[in-house]
Amino acid sequence: MDKKNTFNGLRKRERETRKDVIVDAAERVFALKPFNRVNMRDIAGEAGISPASIYRYFPDQQTLFVEAFLRGAKEILGILGDIIDKNGELCIENAAEEFIDYLTVNDQYFRMMTHFMLDGSLSDESLESLNRHERSLIDQFDNLFRRVMPDSNPRLLSHAFFAAMNGILITFRDYPGRSREEVSCHMKLIGRMIAKMLRREITSPEQEILP
Repeated sequence: MDKKNTFNGLRKRERETRKDVIVDAAERVFALKPFNRVNMRDIAGEAGISPASIYRYFPDQQTLFVEAFLRGAKEILGILGDIIDKNGELCIENAAEEFIDYLTVNDQYFRMMTHFMLDGSLSDESLESLNRHERSLIDQFDNLFRRVMPDSNPRLLSHAFFAAMNGILITFRDYPGRSREEVSCHMKLIGRMIAKMLRREITSPEQEILP
């Protein structure tokens, strides 16, 4: 066995492990502190390293934030993929519930997602990475609607579904005077209602949509 390749592979795995430790720390900080108040010193303290050490793995704070968000995006894609693999008329309702539930339990991902949607200061590379993963998410929704409503316009329905689910989370996630469980149940109920409405909608294939 080539020792050089072995050691190179070991160094690469060690580097990826250290990056994972930093991203793990970033996620824990995001879960406890408002996103716009998090800085590299907070994350370094949580990870047990110096702030300067983080820059050996992430060139700037923005890149680290994007990396943390993409981890959550991949998990959502996996959850939706499992739902799509299951047959049944209610899979749109299930997708609505799972999407809302995931972003309620993992609130830091939702806060990151809305931050990136509203913040136009991302670098071209970070923006392209986020757009690529968002397109993958919309593609999963397309697959969902094709399965349930093969004669529909899947991309238009996917955009409506994505916008509606995010709207539910923005409107009700901090609803006053209700427990976290009550809020979650209410949001999922509304999500199921919207899913049923979309399932009944007949969309003209001639309608234009964004790519």
